[in-house]
Amino acid sequence: MKKLLLLLTILSLYANSTSAQFPMGGGFGGMGGGRRTEQAAIPGTAQATPKGSAKIIGYVIDSAASQAVEYASVALMNKADKKPVDGAICDDKGKFSLTKIATGEYILSISFMGFQSKKVEVKIVNKNDEIDLGVIKLNPSTQVLQEVTVEGQRSLMEDKVDRMVYNAEKDASNKGGDGADVLRKVPSLTVDLDGNVSLRGSQNVRVLINNKPSTIIASSVADALKQIPADMIKSVEVITSPSAKYDAEGSSGIINIITKKNTLQGLTLNLDTSVGIRGGNLSLNGNYRRGNMGFSLGGFGRANYNINGRFENNQITTGTDGVKTTNNQSAETRNSGLFGNYQLGWDWDINKTNSITASVRLGARNQSSFQDGLLSQIYRNNLLSSSTTRNVESLDNSNNVDANFDYTHTFKKPQQEFTLSGQYSRNNRDNNFTNTILNLPDSLVKLGQNIITNTNPSYNQESTVQADYQTPIGKTQMIEFGGKGIFRQVNSVFRQLGNNGSLDYDQNIAASYFSYTLTTKKKYSLKVGGRYEYTNIDATQTSEGGVAKNIDIADYGTFVPSINLSKSLKGGTTLKIAYNRRIQRPSLQFLNPNRNASNPSNVTEGNPNLAPEFTNNYEFTVNTFFKNTFLTTALFMRNTTGGIQSVRTSTTDAQGKPIILTNFFNIGNEDAYGVNLFGNVNISNKLQLGGGTDVYYTVLKNNNPNPLYNATNQGWVASFRLFGSYNLAKGWGLQTFAFYRGNQVQLQGNQGGFAMYSLSVKKDFLNKKGSIGFGAENFFTPDGFVIKSNVDSPTITQNSTTTLRNMNFKINFSYRIGKMTFTDTRKKKKSVNNDDLKDGGGDGGGQQAAPAQAAPTGGGRPR
Repeated sequence: MKKLLLLLTILSLYANSTSAQFPMGGGFGGMGGGRRTEQAAIPGTAQATPKGSAKIIGYVIDSAASQAVEYASVALMNKADKKPVDGAICDDKGKFSLTKIATGEYILSISFMGFQSKKVEVKIVNKNDEIDLGVIKLNPSTQVLQEVTVEGQRSLMEDKVDRMVYNAEKDASNKGGDGADVLRKVPSLTVDLDGNVSLRGSQNVRVLINNKPSTIIASSVADALKQIPADMIKSVEVITSPSAKYDAEGSSGIINIITKKNTLQGLTLNLDTSVGIRGGNLSLNGNYRRGNMGFSLGGFGRANYNINGRFENNQITTGTDGVKTTNNQSAETRNSGLFGNYQLGWDWDINKTNSITASVRLGARNQSSFQDGLLSQIYRNNLLSSSTTRNVESLDNSNNVDANFDYTHTFKKPQQEFTLSGQYSRNNRDNNFTNTILNLPDSLVKLGQNIITNTNPSYNQESTVQADYQTPIGKTQMIEFGGKGIFRQVNSVFRQLGNNGSLDYDQNIAASYFSYTLTTKKKYSLKVGGRYEYTNIDATQTSEGGVAKNIDIADYGTFVPSINLSKSLKGGTTLKIAYNRRIQRPSLQFLNPNRNASNPSNVTEGNPNLAPEFTNNYEFTVNTFFKNTFLTTALFMRNTTGGIQSVRTSTTDAQGKPIILTNFFNIGNEDAYGVNLFGNVNISNKLQLGGGTDVYYTVLKNNNPNPLYNATNQGWVASFRLFGSYNLAKGWGLQTFAFYRGNQVQLQGNQGGFAMYSLSVKKDFLNKKGSIGFGAENFFTPDGFVIKSNVDSPTITQNSTTTLRNMNFKINFSYRIGKMTFTDTRKKKKSVNNDDLKDGGGDGGGQQAAPAQAAPTGGGRPR
């Protein structure tokens, strides 16, 4: 679409070059995706126009608002005869770039709807000149328009060569939310009510923040997303077929959350706040940049409150003697939490070929969950044998630090560069619970037997160093290779009556990779590569009484190949086919041997003997653009062996009461066959609609030889999403969103579906320096959503009902202080990506760039 608009711009300029300017101060604004500056050859002039090696770059900004004029049209004309020579469209930062220009005198014409056109004379003396025009300011047009205004709007969804991008900053309904709220709107992703993330139905996905891993995510993706303010998320990148450059982890793919970064000159201060009946937040972020050095300092705090619900649970267990025991449970639930993170960033462009970036992020979380009046009634042979009432309080507190240092060296040859990166990350976490039994005799209360406590302090620490090198071969090929070392220490200490112990788990990973990219003149693009990772584990478990035992886990090496092939067709359609093999290592939540019995009838315990699981992914994708519409269809197949799956068994506690124990084992085969459909259409310059569905058929097997515990399950799983936005006059905007996830197939049962929807309105003021808005969520369901789940096995029958009251109304306010001007940010920053843990919950960083001269069309361009 953008290329068509660019061509129309150039042709219109050519037709009017001797008689008139564009009507309405104009040109045409692009409405499509791509972040790189697009260029087009001029029809009919390719043979007559000499080519050279000179380059012209610059930035186009709004003189009134000091903001980028995205997708402004740039045309280069010969000064003598006014004939067009080349053209471009500005990217989302207002930057344009014209290359292969011959020596001579030219006129550069910049235009965009709503602005006065501007012309700049340019003289190229030497064939290798690089002309930097700096900032070019366009003045808003004062002419009263009698025709419909065509506004350039960056698409909410973008299709890149190797990823799908959701531009969260364009969605006003994200104001006042958190990372989980944003990810719910991304095609192919599903986020449940607890914040757990799935990609195409699999939770084996790696999540990165700004191309970097974090130990807080290694502990829990769901909890980490609650600490990321939605207002600070620029975009979300989903990669379902990562190349060999990326870590082998992430069976279903990689998610990269890009936060807003300031690459401008000057000083700004941004205030964002939101308050609602269920939560509120406050963030303050400042950026300062002068010359070739920049600093950023920010802080964010969020409070969740008034989040309540109810659950009911009926479970029937069959003992070895054949006697059935029924346990009926019910409780009112409450959740509250405080989250915060603070970060300091620094970057220094030493010279044209060397740059350094560094950052430190500190985070903290205090999460409390309550079950009030948890009533447990146990029946044997239909007779009530015991009844207890208790209050349960679960605390999940943590703090984390992430420190990164990255060095980049570029060479004279375009796209040739070397990077060296290091990272230190640590997360300290306390996961504790207290059970207070309310109906015990006073004699036992005096002895303290009415209170059961469990404390579980733990930490996850990582140190990483990596080196990457890439260089083009000619104009159509690229090779990349590098190495990486990850040194991880995990420790968990648990203290509970009759169950004290600890786990020390050291894991070292050495990796190397090689990747080759070829792009042909017939618009084929091939990317093949291989990655080898060697893993060494040294683990010790200490049990009650201080007895230590080494856990025997053999070292293992893994080779993971990847193949990506794409073909760009006429009319803006791209076909892609891909295969890759992935590995998923277990993280602390699967390894931790601590027995979590906050609900004494449903106990969970980790398994430190777990091995990794392996997945083969196959994918075929068709992406197409026509008129103002973008459509994508993906067929996929996923096969996992040695899958880490939860297994529920019936047993008894120390008092002989029946419990359901959940543990984890490498016994699963998981197959999934599905399709992803998504569409986005700009109906007019004001109205945009989008939506899609993810449907797959899953087959689960645990291959347990014991018929009592052998389990299989299969069935369809589907989710749907719909969103829309309408830009009203005078800075007003309206947005809506709805999401539904159907029944979820599990190994030993099913989990019921749920729905969420929202409506928001926003008003910008003072040239978009400030905004105020109002949002409503789930307002037609004040009594909450009801989710029904079940477990079915030869020894267990369980039916549970959970009610979550999540109706919410909120007010959002944001304001920006200060003024920035644009600077050239040509260097592409690289960073550490640790993608190797199964965390129950993404590669976007270090983009794989094919040579720009032969980049495929129709499906987006590499960055």
